[in-house]
Amino acid sequence: MSNITRTVVAPLAFLLFLAACVATLSGDWASLFSLEALGKMGDFASGFVPPAMDAPFLARTGWAALETLAISVLGTLLAVIGGLALALPASGRWGLPAKFAARGVLNVARAIPELVWASMIVVAAGLGPFAGTLALAFHTTGVLGRLFAESLENVPPDANDALRRNGVAPAAAFCYSTLPQALPQLTSYTLYRWENNIRAATILGVVGAGGLGQMLYFHLSLFQTHEAATVLFAMIALVALVDVLSNWLRLRMA
Repeated sequence: MSNITRTVVAPLAFLLFLAACVATLSGDWASLFSLEALGKMGDFASGFVPPAMDAPFLARTGWAALETLAISVLGTLLAVIGGLALALPASGRWGLPAKFAARGVLNVARAIPELVWASMIVVAAGLGPFAGTLALAFHTTGVLGRLFAESLENVPPDANDALRRNGVAPAAAFCYSTLPQALPQLTSYTLYRWENNIRAATILGVVGAGGLGQMLYFHLSLFQTHEAATVLFAMIALVALVDVLSNWLRLRMA
């Protein structure tokens, strides 16, 4: 029965579920791929050419790109600190009550998207990169905290137990045994989330959280497509730069 379930029933159930997901999508598929629709999309895309290249606007775009990069770096750094602090109790090292409480906090932080966090923080703290940084920090704390906790749980306890049996304090045993073993995986998770956060930081500008996203939303709202094209190219260049830097750091650590 298990072989039949694995080879027939499970794939069939997945296909039925996939068909149900497609059926829930409302829309006129024929019109989407019609010549008229393709022509309209082409006309809209052609409005972005050529991008704005005047020096003052390029200077503002470059400053906004640096602001977006700063938002992603600071947001990720705060998330690493918060995630590691919550990962210790979430990994079960301080007992089950602390584990359930910490995982509950991480679930709430992770379940709320960055845009929702940013919307709430903008109301309290006003427009600007400060709101975007905190929004990334809160959401990424939930993500990294869960990943860090699972990494710590998967570390073999032999070295930690040996140190504890020889009279080493719990904090010192953790720093000299468990943390070094988990550190490569923690660093890999951090770099991956930084790559995600640089993309998320460009979106948070929609709610006024600063950076390239705020510039893009402003110019698109005024139908200034040439300026919007320049901002889009800056976004692509920034994401590519972060990807290259992240891969370089991984190779250096390896």
